[in-house]
Amino acid sequence: MNISIKTPEEIENIRIASQLAAEILVLLREHVRAGVTTGELNEIAHKHITEVQGGTPATLGYHGFPASICTSLNHQVCHGIPGDKTLRDGDILNIDVTVIKDGWYGDTSAMYTVGKPSVRAQRLIDVTHEAMMKGIETVRPDATLGDIGHAIQTHAESSGFSVVREYCGHGIGRNFHEDPQVVHYGNPGEGVRLKEGMVFTIEPMINAGKKEIKLLGDGWTVVTKDHSLSAQWEHTVAVTKDGFDILSLPPA
Repeated sequence: MNISIKTPEEIENIRIASQLAAEILVLLREHVRAGVTTGELNEIAHKHITEVQGGTPATLGYHGFPASICTSLNHQVCHGIPGDKTLRDGDILNIDVTVIKDGWYGDTSAMYTVGKPSVRAQRLIDVTHEAMMKGIETVRPDATLGDIGHAIQTHAESSGFSVVREYCGHGIGRNFHEDPQVVHYGNPGEGVRLKEGMVFTIEPMINAGKKEIKLLGDGWTVVTKDHSLSAQWEHTVAVTKDGFDILSLPPA
């Protein structure tokens, strides 16, 4: 495993890219409504990233992925491909955005609701965000990746939900995916010990039903096997000398 320790200057470059990605999530919020297609959301994001921000959408063309954002709807867990799917009242949607700016990557995702979701859907969204934050709050030098995963898993499972095992957070910087892999389950004290200057994403995928998933025939879209709802939130985080710094917060 080759974990890159970033300098303060490099972390600021990642922050810039991450804040641009967060800006897209804010921009799209007013457009997520019944009757809009996920393809239209992709077009809005692509235009803003390339024409306004002067950035590059990292997912477009990445191992053949055909769009500038990922849109994962209802029982889709991750890597949903934007297209002609029309949003309907009650839907829940994850939008995942990664922007490249001056050679640096920034990655974040958020959940959206279309109209009024079910009580269980809203509970899933809220618990998933809480789980991500509990994982982030464990980040500090000499903590472990197992501490992060345990905090997320404990909160999700105590709420009656399940944690997807096959996909995880990742180091990020000059590359989209770097070491370490940050799984969202585990045991305290196990795994890699964190050091100041590490930068990685924390992005739990939490299912309302069972944890099992399957990959659809398009080679990208991952869904829950039992067709239960799934939610995900994501931040890019740096390890500081005494804790953590969330790099993907929207600009103030």
